[in-house]
Amino acid sequence: MEPPTGILSSLWRFILFIPYFTGLLLLGVLKGIVFCPLICLIMAIGNSAIVLGLLPAHGIWTLYSISSAKQLGPILKLFLCLCLPLGIILWLVVSIVGSILGGAVYGFLSPIFATFDAVGEGKSNPLLHCFYDGTWSTVKGSFTVVCDFKDVCFHSYFSFMDDLRTSSADNQHYYEIRLLQIPGAVIAAVLGVIVDFPVISLIALFKSPYMLFKGWRRLFHDLIGREGPFLETMCVPIAGLVILLWPLGVVGAVLGSVVSSVFLGAYAGVVSYQESSFYFGLCYVVASLSIYDEYSNDVLDMPEGSCFPRPKFRRKEEEGGETGGLSRPSSFKTTPSRGGSNRGPMIDLKPLDLLEALFVECRKYGEVMVTKGIINSKDIEEAKSSKGSQVISFGLPAYSLLNELLRSIKSNSTGLLLGDGVTEITTRNRPKDAFFDWFLNPFLIIKDQIEAANLSEQEEEYLGKLVLLFGDSERLKSSIAESESLPLTELRKAELDSFARRLQGLTKSVSRYLTFRRHFVELVKKLSNDLDKKHNRFEDGGSRPVKKTVSRIFSQKSFKKKTSSNGSDYHQDSPNRGLRDIDIVFILTFVVITALRGSTTTSVCLFVVSSFSEYNGESFG
Repeated sequence: MEPPTGILSSLWRFILFIPYFTGLLLLGVLKGIVFCPLICLIMAIGNSAIVLGLLPAHGIWTLYSISSAKQLGPILKLFLCLCLPLGIILWLVVSIVGSILGGAVYGFLSPIFATFDAVGEGKSNPLLHCFYDGTWSTVKGSFTVVCDFKDVCFHSYFSFMDDLRTSSADNQHYYEIRLLQIPGAVIAAVLGVIVDFPVISLIALFKSPYMLFKGWRRLFHDLIGREGPFLETMCVPIAGLVILLWPLGVVGAVLGSVVSSVFLGAYAGVVSYQESSFYFGLCYVVASLSIYDEYSNDVLDMPEGSCFPRPKFRRKEEEGGETGGLSRPSSFKTTPSRGGSNRGPMIDLKPLDLLEALFVECRKYGEVMVTKGIINSKDIEEAKSSKGSQVISFGLPAYSLLNELLRSIKSNSTGLLLGDGVTEITTRNRPKDAFFDWFLNPFLIIKDQIEAANLSEQEEEYLGKLVLLFGDSERLKSSIAESESLPLTELRKAELDSFARRLQGLTKSVSRYLTFRRHFVELVKKLSNDLDKKHNRFEDGGSRPVKKTVSRIFSQKSFKKKTSSNGSDYHQDSPNRGLRDIDIVFILTFVVITALRGSTTTSVCLFVVSSFSEYNGESFG
């Protein structure tokens, strides 16, 4: 169906669109008003219970990790320990208030957007979906947010602390406070906040009308021309909602600028301390105004440059110019060279879609590994425990990422080719999101390094063993010892070992991202069910599986294929269902005893939610 042509046709469609949009908006607002208190209550109670319940453990373990860190000097350790109570207070305020506000916003806006999305193309029975969409899905989404927040506060936090506690110190990663620079840095930070807060706030206020009207102009242009976010569907009631809510986006941008001005100004203390010069801190205070002005001009597509001076505030300017607090690490600034100079159209890919694509690959390779005997019951039991399995927790995702890199190299892709064989993420078409800087650029760098190494098939096989079995030294040694491939030189082994360590490190960083733990739990349950099916199949057949060596399995061509030998039936009943019923009885008994001992209702409810989610094999997401 083509967009209407002509002024009269467009005007008539617009007149018909107004009551249609008004009805959907009123219905969405009504659902938002009804579900907003419930969602706010769920997220506020759930997240607050997690924060308060883990607060003693967080405080004690943070103090222990700081005191045990080898990268920190004694004076810096003392300073951080003295600032720990202030950090705990800020964490309580930010997390609890943020949960309340986030729950209110999510509970109100999610039903509204779901109502407008219900009448999009490809929707069957839109009248029913207008009333139903955004109700139960919003409730489930709130529970998913609570579960993800629990994973971040528990698994991601302890992962960060373990790295801090166990990392070795060297000349490049040893941090200590220079006491003589502290007074100048504090004064520079205070002056930076005093100057930047009012000036940047005024700049944001002066530019907000331009942002408002230019945004409206662009949205109306996209709506009429069926471009931008309104390209794919002829029925675009969501367009009116976006246009109506655009002033809220402008207000949010202004408030974000006001809040960020505090941190941007306080960074003057960091500059003064790093450069051991109070003068350079004052220069940064002036230059930060120019940095923000130029950055806001780029975002709003205004003329380049700034009316504020930009004095030099570093002794040695970094390559490509210094941008102060808005600068990224040097490893992210210089991305690998890519063919072409024009940036193509951006792909519609959300940051968390990459994690979902990664776990799709993990399930594919995991099914093959379970079938072939590479992943055994011991690995799965360790993955279910608090100890964790190195093979499944880090080896399997790292192996999937390695195969994605090798697939991209063999297909002559300039970026990363996802598992569907069609979607390609490059530096030119990637979405403008900081997540893709953190996630994409490191993998593009190691991809270019692997491509430059020109690995043979045997070397790729050896690298796959290193990546997958890196956490199990005994199995890795036996696999390499039994390998039938030609021996490698010590230099080549060291190069492949460095690739494996870097992939393991990148995978460990990815494992701390939001929703990773939830996807990982689902992956472990899927592999456990596959292993149960395999054992039941051999028990019914009256025979036992033949044990094969890992080296032979790695050398088989079928292992390198992406097809699954088990199909897509992910929801077979586990043979341990009777044990789960016993576990549920145990949970209910624990809840009764805990309640009688005077525990809070919120902690009991949180325990029931997490326990039933785990033992029933279901996720609230």
